[in-house]
Amino acid sequence: MSTPDVLSSEARPYVGEVWRVVESQHVASTMRLTDSLDEQDLLEQLIDEVKPEMPPACRGLHYLLATPFRYAPYRHGSRFRRAGQREGAYYAAEAVTTALAETAFYRLLFLAESPGMPLPERPYEHTAFSIGVETSAAIDLTRDPFSEKSNVWAHPIDYGPCQDLADAARQAQIGLIRYRSVRDPNGGANVAVLTPISFANSAPTGTQSWKVFVGERSVRLWCSGGAATVDAFEIDRSVLESDPRLTGD
Repeated sequence: MSTPDVLSSEARPYVGEVWRVVESQHVASTMRLTDSLDEQDLLEQLIDEVKPEMPPACRGLHYLLATPFRYAPYRHGSRFRRAGQREGAYYAAEAVTTALAETAFYRLLFLAESPGMPLPERPYEHTAFSIGVETSAAIDLTRDPFSEKSNVWAHPIDYGPCQDLADAARQAQIGLIRYRSVRDPNGGANVAVLTPISFANSAPTGTQSWKVFVGERSVRLWCSGGAATVDAFEIDRSVLESDPRLTGD
């Protein structure tokens, strides 16, 4: 099922708007280190000089869109990208609530991997942003024939089969992989954009500000700025803690 020829035969067009979430401090992380806008601009230029070279296909893209293609992932890799792999993967969700459910999980994972760290007293601040994507070649793991292996694609920690699939998809020039979110209790869909040419725009087209508060029994999320269909929601921690990394199993 995972050969490039088979994936090419199953590819279909995809057009839509997808959401990604980042920490709000990305907006002015160097501002507190400088005393003026000129100094901040100079510091940003110096930092940029030591960063990995921008891939040609990312030139002209907003940095929030280019970042997943410019930097290699951490040593453990990610669902559709091997550790150290140069080819990028831009992870996003079809609904902002799905993207935020993923964010809530990784907040809990950070705390689980930091023994002794108390629960935060204040909410984390995040920015959600949307971007249009369009490709003539996408594969959908929620549909046949791929859905026959839905448990494999949704495994919480074993990303090997997904990475094998993504390698074959890149060979077949697949632009996007659609799959079910493992973290969203409502079963929303995620996408992995495999090439920056799948972006329909060069910069995010919409933004929202969200606060994420990790409590003893749940993670509470509410929109603090920007137009949102859902202003607030809550995820029971027991739903997210089905992942063995959060329970120590």
